[in-house]
Amino acid sequence: MISSIVLSTLGLASLAGAIAPPVRRSACPKNTESTFLQCCVWYEALDDLQANVFNDGQCIEEAHEALRMTFHDAIGFSPTLGGGGADGSIMAHAEVELLDPANGNIDDIVNHLQPLAIKYPVSFGDFIQFAGAVGTSNCIGAPRLEFLAGRSNTSQPAPAGLIPAPFDNVTTILARMADAGFSPEELVALLASHSIAARDAVADPSQHARPFDTTPDAFDAQFFVETLLVGIALPTEGNVVGESPSPLLGEIRLASDGLLARDPRTSCEWQSFVTDHTAMNAKFKAVMAKLAVVGQDVGSLYDCSEVIPMPKGFASESAVIPAGKTMADIEGSCAGTPFPKLATLPGPVQPIPTV
Repeated sequence: MISSIVLSTLGLASLAGAIAPPVRRSACPKNTESTFLQCCVWYEALDDLQANVFNDGQCIEEAHEALRMTFHDAIGFSPTLGGGGADGSIMAHAEVELLDPANGNIDDIVNHLQPLAIKYPVSFGDFIQFAGAVGTSNCIGAPRLEFLAGRSNTSQPAPAGLIPAPFDNVTTILARMADAGFSPEELVALLASHSIAARDAVADPSQHARPFDTTPDAFDAQFFVETLLVGIALPTEGNVVGESPSPLLGEIRLASDGLLARDPRTSCEWQSFVTDHTAMNAKFKAVMAKLAVVGQDVGSLYDCSEVIPMPKGFASESAVIPAGKTMADIEGSCAGTPFPKLATLPGPVQPIPTV
């Protein structure tokens, strides 16, 4: 971890680079042309990030964790309690913010990305959002996320307790998100990120990197179907706080995901993504753009979205019922809207790979 004292020394160049007024249209190294001169540095950071963190541009655990960190950094904001939002404080003040139980095991990706963030004349807040957008672009079927740069490197530790926890009830989660400026529908859209997510903070180390659905390398709607399947067993021994029974061996279900999938305030939006991958992607891209500027002066930022790679591949518009399950295993809860009929994969239950 890097202390705030070290940051004050190393971050001077970053601060200057982050707040300099944007200069339009410039030739960058490697014969690349950028809309803004300040965007050139991100092409260099992109190559470094893909090669040395994301294993040559793969949708691996580090990519998932980089996306998770964008949320954990940005949601640390409250109009009444304080916090700077998407300001890089989770990296700048890791020794404080990582003590929050809701930030469990996020130290791995913080420590992985921190040296790269220091290497370039950029702010921690910018680098966190950049890494999340690049990591997401490595996953099949993902949208190409917006990336605005120019955040200051000045931040204060976010107050504890601002990050929703998997053991929170729905009312608590919705109230916290509303305090930060997000609707229930926007929360559901944000949770599309769980389609490429895995559980980190579990009691049993053998369950590390267990995914939330059967297609952890694809940004698709399987997560929204599989959270509605009847849970049969906990993947770890005993009752682990924050987990609820999952429907398939090797799959993790957060208690909060299971509740949000079935709550009348969120269940219809949840169900709507099952057969509409296009809408899911569009809404996720829009809410991620909103999340990335929480607490920031948007007028001082400049658009470097052109640096973010185009995502690979295509995800099916509709999810399917996993092999070994049937439509009878779905616990639909959207009143007045029947659950759509889905195809079922043939054959026996398939093992789920770790990510």
